[in-house]
Amino acid sequence: MKPVKTLLCCAIVAGTLLSSTAFAASWQESLSSAASQLSNDSASSTGQGGLSLSSLTGLLNGGGKALSADNMNNAAGIMQYCAKQKLASVTSTENIKNQVLDKLGLGAQEQKQDTNYLDGLQGLLNSQNGEQLNLSQLGSSPLAEKVKTKACDLVLKQGVKFLS
Repeated sequence: MKPVKTLLCCAIVAGTLLSSTAFAASWQESLSSAASQLSNDSASSTGQGGLSLSSLTGLLNGGGKALSADNMNNAAGIMQYCAKQKLASVTSTENIKNQVLDKLGLGAQEQKQDTNYLDGLQGLLNSQNGEQLNLSQLGSSPLAEKVKTKACDLVLKQGVKFLS
């Protein structure tokens, strides 16, 4: 009877060890998955275009040159982009954009050929400081959305000044 009892105890201990190992492996997979998710979230919070949190903050707090268009053709395209992305009031943005295009003499045919305007439609802001900022690749974090909205507001103000 004693050997059967010993064998039964060994079977119970072995079963417990095997289930603990399986649990540990499952726990390890969960941790690995969580770490992977955190790194993906962290990467998306830095902006998909590679802008870090400090870069986004710098754009938001910096001068208007980094978020203002260097020419009105690009500004008109950016206004269209902003209206489409609902980053600015669609009605007033469309109205100002159309007036700017009229004043520039950019009809439908000319719009299709103007690279500055086409850049703007894609969210490529050719800024006054000589750089190009891709608004569509800033990400979707709250800070990135603020940067996009500020850029849209500044470009819209440029359009209003141009019309005055």
